[in-house]
Amino acid sequence: MEGLSYEYKAVNLAKGEQFSPEFEQLNPLHYVPVLVDGDVVVSDSYAILLYLEEKYPQKALLPDDPQRRYLNLQAASIISSSIQPLHMVSMLKYLEEKIGPEEPLLWALSSIEKGFLALERLLKDFASSYATGEAVYMADVFLAPQIAVAIMRFKIDMSKFPTLARIYESYKGLPEFIASLPQSQPDAGQ
Repeated sequence: MEGLSYEYKAVNLAKGEQFSPEFEQLNPLHYVPVLVDGDVVVSDSYAILLYLEEKYPQKALLPDDPQRRYLNLQAASIISSSIQPLHMVSMLKYLEEKIGPEEPLLWALSSIEKGFLALERLLKDFASSYATGEAVYMADVFLAPQIAVAIMRFKIDMSKFPTLARIYESYKGLPEFIASLPQSQPDAGQ
């Protein structure tokens, strides 16, 4: 959303490219994404967005209003720490090996629905076209892909989450959202 020029470098997780020595130098946890900005290397979506917010403030990712600012940080934190990590491929594979083939899907669905319920309650009095009003902010940057994954990969019934469903419809009209979808990436299908 910042409108900055960047070079996209694909990391094929299915082929284990995140475990290469080159990638390990960027992120010893072997997770994506990683941002390299000159000599600065930042991994983790949350940290990357905070870095971009500070270094390139021309299009703010956080509103000036303190209540909406911290609402954005809280929503982003819920997604990045309480929803998304619980349905990562590595987590689901681990659960399948330890518990059985059905449990990972149930685990993912439970974590997504629990998180979405919390987000629904948190945002319902503030949401308009987007999570905290009429502008796209950090909460939206986290929500858009999380809702897309929940719908496309896990077939979550969004009718249980009317605020999130309405916001998601707004995202579908944003060129930045369309460009961020997995099928829109240069390495899609590889």
